[in-house]
Amino acid sequence: MITGAEAIVRCLENEGVEIIFGYPGATIAPLFDKLSKSSIRHILVRHEQHAGHEASGYARIRKRPGVCMTTSGPGATNLITALATAYMDSVPLVAITGQVSSDLLGRDVFQEADMTGAAEPFTKYSYLVKDAEDLPRIIKEAFHIASTGRPGPVLIDIPVNVQQEKLDFIPAGPVDLRGYKPTIRGHAGQIKRVIRAINGAERPVVCAGGGIFAADAQEELKRFIETVNIPVISTMMGIGAVPTAHPLYMGMLGMHGKSVANQALSDSDLLIIIGARVSDRAVLLPANVSASTKIVHIDIDPAEIGKNLSTFVPVVGDAKEILTQIMEAEPAAKTDEWVGLLKAKREKLKLDYAPRKHGINPKAFVNMLSCMLPEDHIYCADVGQNQIWSAANCEVKTGRFLTSGGMGTMGYSIPAAIGAKLADPEKTVVAVCGDGSFQMQMMELATICQHDVDIKIVVMKNDKLGLVKEIQKKSYKNNEMAVDLTGSPNVVAIAGAYGIPGRSIASLDDAEEAIAEMLDHKGVYLLECIVDENEPSL
Repeated sequence: MITGAEAIVRCLENEGVEIIFGYPGATIAPLFDKLSKSSIRHILVRHEQHAGHEASGYARIRKRPGVCMTTSGPGATNLITALATAYMDSVPLVAITGQVSSDLLGRDVFQEADMTGAAEPFTKYSYLVKDAEDLPRIIKEAFHIASTGRPGPVLIDIPVNVQQEKLDFIPAGPVDLRGYKPTIRGHAGQIKRVIRAINGAERPVVCAGGGIFAADAQEELKRFIETVNIPVISTMMGIGAVPTAHPLYMGMLGMHGKSVANQALSDSDLLIIIGARVSDRAVLLPANVSASTKIVHIDIDPAEIGKNLSTFVPVVGDAKEILTQIMEAEPAAKTDEWVGLLKAKREKLKLDYAPRKHGINPKAFVNMLSCMLPEDHIYCADVGQNQIWSAANCEVKTGRFLTSGGMGTMGYSIPAAIGAKLADPEKTVVAVCGDGSFQMQMMELATICQHDVDIKIVVMKNDKLGLVKEIQKKSYKNNEMAVDLTGSPNVVAIAGAYGIPGRSIASLDDAEEAIAEMLDHKGVYLLECIVDENEPSL
């Protein structure tokens, strides 16, 4: 007989969990006590929200569910933003939260919060454990649900008395959930319709979303577009699905995307969407898709197909499997003239990399940074103008571009970079954020130092909430309200207080040498880039 807490640890070890990101408290103390005696490494964060973001960065690079753990009440509710962020971007997480004793539930006792109810809109599934005997089954199911079908977060809320109960531990058997059978292989009839659509197309384009990474289908996508000679555009979450310098890649589409990518979308006669939600910031913009364009939508989640855009051929299944099925049929399209036209337009794009009179050109800096990084680097962009500068100018070869897409969560980049680095310690990982978002996550500098996490941090400083200021300028007659960051700390000095070296630059002339210094430094480093407050996002 062992306690529920011991059973949880055994189940996590059986699932191959190596790292948990968390923050302790009274209702999760029994589990922390047993975790201290296990082989699993615990990373103490400085805010519970960051436990979820670090688990997210870990999951996206390690390609397995990230695990985060907090106590009840505010510890658990602080996790909700991270769960929502992972849910919108289809990142597999297993979140374990402590809960007050079962006999006290519903009585508004100290640090009680209805977590399964509060997190329901932002989780793929959630459990409130009532019997310790159920723990092996529930944990096994949680990992299965989080990582199969369309990935997402699963919550396990565990009352403190359940962690203390004794049980006869029996490992759970294979998972078989009635009603949960994700479709992997595409329907043969629909695949034939896709082939006919491709063979009859003259101006086809592929739109690659984050589902390409969830399915680990980057090589299949590259082989498909090269064999059939189809240009590809991407959502923000799909950046890096093919190398950004690939001759068939026309850039990110949408309101912050490349003009050639948006034109490819609007002029196409066949749009093949793979693993993308068709959001308002990307495909679903007025006049972006012609009424005559035939749309093929490939997604493992049937609820996404046709939700925002009428679909000519819906195909439910795993992107990797379906691309393989399509290639087996040897499709062919008449695309030479179309591809040549788009390539010519792409080559004529003028990139604004000129030096600025005041401050650094952030677009030129991002491009220089990404080109100086190793080919397999991991670039974590935050939210705001820095995200747009990064998405439009970052060169991605064999590495990854991580950001918060669907939820647009400020304060994501540094914790995500921590998780990514711990998932793959050999990779060079850089987090790029604004001075506003930096202040939402700067407490994680302590986590970095405590656990010796070698990431590089770039802070774009303009003393403003830049993107909101830009919106107010364009839409509210330049009426700036609540965007002035006066009173913010010296970020290089803040880093220094943690023992982290850093420097500040205000000219593009100093950028190459500063980036080289940052990358050559063994250990964490912070580089501040002074940007003019009127620098536009595009």
